[in-house]
Amino acid sequence: MKKVGNHSSFSRILMFFLALSLTFSLCTYAQQAAAPAAAPAPAADAAAPAAGAGDAAKGKELFNANCAACHKLDDKSTGPALRGVADKHDRKWIYDWIHNSSAMIKAGDPAAVKLFNDNNKVVMTAFPQLSTVDIDNILAYTSQPKEQAAAPAAAAAGQPGAAAEGGVSQVIILGALIVVLGVLIVMLVLVNNTLKKVAAANGISTEKAPSISVWQAYVKNQFLVLVTVILLILSSSYFLYGWLMQIGVDQGYQPVQPIHFSHKIHAGDNGIDCKYCHSSARVSKHSGIPSLNVCMNCHKNISAFEGDKDSIYDRSKEFYTAEIQKVYDAVGWDKTAGKYTGKEKPVKWVRIHNLPDFVYFNHSQHVSVAGVECQKCHGPVETFEVMKQHSPLTMGWCINCHRETEVKVEGNDYYKKIHDELAKKYGVQKLTAANMGGLECGKCHY
Repeated sequence: MKKVGNHSSFSRILMFFLALSLTFSLCTYAQQAAAPAAAPAPAADAAAPAAGAGDAAKGKELFNANCAACHKLDDKSTGPALRGVADKHDRKWIYDWIHNSSAMIKAGDPAAVKLFNDNNKVVMTAFPQLSTVDIDNILAYTSQPKEQAAAPAAAAAGQPGAAAEGGVSQVIILGALIVVLGVLIVMLVLVNNTLKKVAAANGISTEKAPSISVWQAYVKNQFLVLVTVILLILSSSYFLYGWLMQIGVDQGYQPVQPIHFSHKIHAGDNGIDCKYCHSSARVSKHSGIPSLNVCMNCHKNISAFEGDKDSIYDRSKEFYTAEIQKVYDAVGWDKTAGKYTGKEKPVKWVRIHNLPDFVYFNHSQHVSVAGVECQKCHGPVETFEVMKQHSPLTMGWCINCHRETEVKVEGNDYYKKIHDELAKKYGVQKLTAANMGGLECGKCHY
């Protein structure tokens, strides 16, 4: 037989280079792993409270319980900002002011009168129950330096090529896989060429016999063509029907509002009840759009977003603070002067949930009478950064809810009597809304 060449020597060379590259990569990784990690920078010492200032931790609790309604540390609210107030007045004067500011104003104390006039002559609530030790603790809290933003995470953590903790670098693994794949491709090409040479040396023909194409065979088979046409008609009808049934269904609709309102922060982090803002849902057909006066019940004293260090937010603090300013611009509130200017701007909210005109839905009937929670229809709104339509609000969705929801009769003798009569009639223990007429057309359609 004719010799076709010695290809094993070339394969051995490739395997040698592969082993050499893997050895070099593992050695490099071992050196990186053996290198001691950089020692973390020593944490900055906590600012020590001023002499005789008391306990700042207890002062924070007292501040939040007694002062936070009208004061902030760094911004003016109903009252002035309080950071560093201990350095602005004599401590004995501060004791007297907190215990009874009105008495000092009436006595004509110059500093008290000036402070009263500078803050729109708003009378400060007296706190005679606070001891001097309590006030020292509050002053210790207000004397702390302003916290700086946390240093950004080390850039090396996100750099490509950084070794994963406790494992080999992803770049090294990827490089090794590429080399192995390249070796396999080269070996397959060599094997293919060798087989061709062996076949040629033995006089073996490698030409393929002519064959009919798949498409020609398919066209000649009339049964397959008929089955294909039927399947295409059925599948097209199915998808066309599904597309037509989605007309008017706006599930997932999430428009951008003129003022960004985070349900995640208000209903989630702060635990505000849905019906505090949407109060008309209890007594009206509509849940209603909350008046901005409802917003000002809280934001009259909350002009900047502080957030919680343990929470993760989708936007920056500056973004949320700018949205609060939009509320002030709409109602005409001057946060510096602490009063309304009379210049108002209407807010053009974008409606999200919208039923057809021929559908009747009463919020009070579901919320107050049936006791249905808002999340039943609107989803977990306490997790929504941007409000969206959670449910499809289709006829079938409503009917299924009526079929599955049991009627609550606890504490309602009227419904209990009807429940007992209908339960006996239908032979069931618990009635659903469907058993009590919830599937009648006239219930939801005019």
